[in-house]
Amino acid sequence: MKYTTLGRTGITVSRLCFGTMSFGAQADEAMSAQLFTRCREAGINFFDCANVYAKGKSEEILGRLAKGCRDQLVLTSKVGFGMGDTPNDRGLSRRHILQQIEGSLRRLCTEWLDIYFCHCEDALTPPEDTLRTMDNLVRSGKVRCVGVSNWPAWKIGRALGTASERGLSPFQVLQPMYSLAKRIAEMELLPLAKAEGLGVIPYSPLGGGLLTGKYAGGRAVPEARLTANKMYAQRYADPRYQQITDRFTAYAQEAGVNPVTLAVAWVKAHPAVTAPIIGARNVTQLEPSLAAGDYEMTEEQWKAIGALTPPVPVATDRDEERSGKPGL
Repeated sequence: MKYTTLGRTGITVSRLCFGTMSFGAQADEAMSAQLFTRCREAGINFFDCANVYAKGKSEEILGRLAKGCRDQLVLTSKVGFGMGDTPNDRGLSRRHILQQIEGSLRRLCTEWLDIYFCHCEDALTPPEDTLRTMDNLVRSGKVRCVGVSNWPAWKIGRALGTASERGLSPFQVLQPMYSLAKRIAEMELLPLAKAEGLGVIPYSPLGGGLLTGKYAGGRAVPEARLTANKMYAQRYADPRYQQITDRFTAYAQEAGVNPVTLAVAWVKAHPAVTAPIIGARNVTQLEPSLAAGDYEMTEEQWKAIGALTPPVPVATDRDEERSGKPGL
């Protein structure tokens, strides 16, 4: 396993991050322990979590597993999505953030988080209030760095400007959705991260399982995520995603590489990406993702795989600029 610096934080992380959303859900505590142990054997020191995963159970399990090696690990959690049924059980208000950080720290059996993410947008809370609350957590030592997930680039850029202007802790890590199937992050989020020196840990590098190869040829897979989970089924309902998975599966077969390994390695190879977030329900499912940690993709292969999908739109809509010979 290779390691790198997470943006400008000075924190050294493995080139793969393990997402613990399955802990306490698809993986019981015993299986979670096996997954954690296998990740540590492979050299992973970076574990991503959130308060809403399994309604806090994921944090509880990760906390118990990390107890004996907390100082060796980089742990994250998130705030924003609903943790209850009342109006104040969600969002990025000062009240909700301060309440949820205490719960996350308690469940994770730690006194601090390496990265605390704003998990979603909050149209009701001014971003400055959210930034100031996060800054208070950094100054108190409960949080080392602030991150953001599922925000558009314009809003992140504005928040970076506000933090600089007001002397607040800025966002230092982005967690966007990014895979060969979902490449919208290439338009503005990844260029923003590269320009500002932000760490990037993309989630869903397998496109919700679409790029694993098991859906090739339009096969129906009972009880799989894209079949059983309405959110994922809707996210990848467009027929073009089936076309992408068929082309990618055929490419992986010709290259003689497990499509899971290839899909994760493709995300990892983007120059703005620090560490893709991988996940699994069991150790067998985990292995091909772990193999991406040591898979070195050439620039030619990276471009060839990227060419299996339609071109990502240019942010300015000036498509002629792709040629390097822009018009007036």
